[in-house]
Amino acid sequence: MELTADQLKAYDGTDPSKPIYVAIKGRIFDVTAGNSFYGPGGPYCMFAGKDASRALAKMSKNEEDVSPSLDGLTEKEMGVLNDWEKKFEAKYSIVGTLIS
Repeated sequence: MELTADQLKAYDGTDPSKPIYVAIKGRIFDVTAGNSFYGPGGPYCMFAGKDASRALAKMSKNEEDVSPSLDGLTEKEMGVLNDWEKKFEAKYSIVGTLIS
C-alpha cells in the first residue's frame, strides 16, 4: 500500500474503525496493537497518522519535530532513530510506504 502524508492522517486513531499507523523513514507501521500508546490520549498520540522519524530521532514529543525530515540530525540522533526503527520492526507490521 502507498499513502501520501495527507492520506496517512486518516489513520491517527480518531476513527475507531480504522487502524492506527505511524511511519518511520517512509515505511508505514500498523501500531493498532499499541493503541494505549498511540491512540487518542496516549503518550505518543502525536505520532499517529504521521511520519515521526525526526521526533523519534530527537526523543521529542514536540509537534514541530513530528516530521519525516532527517536534515541536520546528528550521528547520535540517527542511531537513536535506527534503534526505534528496529523496535518497530520487531513489534509491528509494515503495511506500506509513504509517497510524495
